[in-house]
Amino acid sequence: MQSKCKMAAPIKKTVELFYDVVSPYSWFAFEVLCRYENIWNLDLKMKPFFLGGIMKAADNTPPAMVPNRGQYMRKDLQRLAKYFNVPLNEPKDPAEMMFVKGSLKTQRFITAVDMKLPSKTRDVTREMWHRNWSRAGLKAGLTEEQIATFLQDMSDSRVKDRLKQYTEEALGYKAFGSPTIMAHVDGNGKPELVFGSDRFPVLAQLLGKEWLGPTPPGESKL
Repeated sequence: MQSKCKMAAPIKKTVELFYDVVSPYSWFAFEVLCRYENIWNLDLKMKPFFLGGIMKAADNTPPAMVPNRGQYMRKDLQRLAKYFNVPLNEPKDPAEMMFVKGSLKTQRFITAVDMKLPSKTRDVTREMWHRNWSRAGLKAGLTEEQIATFLQDMSDSRVKDRLKQYTEEALGYKAFGSPTIMAHVDGNGKPELVFGSDRFPVLAQLLGKEWLGPTPPGESKL
């Protein structure tokens, strides 16, 4: 009799995405990683953090604060939105959104969802890029009652602590902006930091995978 040998399932490689929805570049990275999650056999962990805290701790300057870079970004985002097949629309007042309103409350809302209803974290995150908490929550499939609960949870110390935890975790990895992607490529406990939404060919190389473009075969556009 021939013995039947079962082939071991390929081991998933962990990739962590530290992100803040105030960053449009993070949206591109978010969508691409979601598209490649099964193709690359990833254990993809979404980790909402507070970009304001990262920038301050890393002594970094928001790119929009550099005049020439700010002008470049407007055209760059339009081109990248088309390249990544992401329906990004520039807000009426980007400066007010980024520097006046900020993203702390939004990130707390996402954190509250992630702590109580993690199956909805991605949907809520995606809709947050379309803006407006209640509208985003409803479009992501949350009930009015759930939205009310999460809005209340935003003031809960446990939610604040979780957001702080992920922010400090990212800083521990030497993060300086968003998106910060941590690729756990081997078992030595030293993951590789990959920054931005334009280094997916490099990430693929680190993971030993093939980069098939921003929208791989079988993955639909948004």
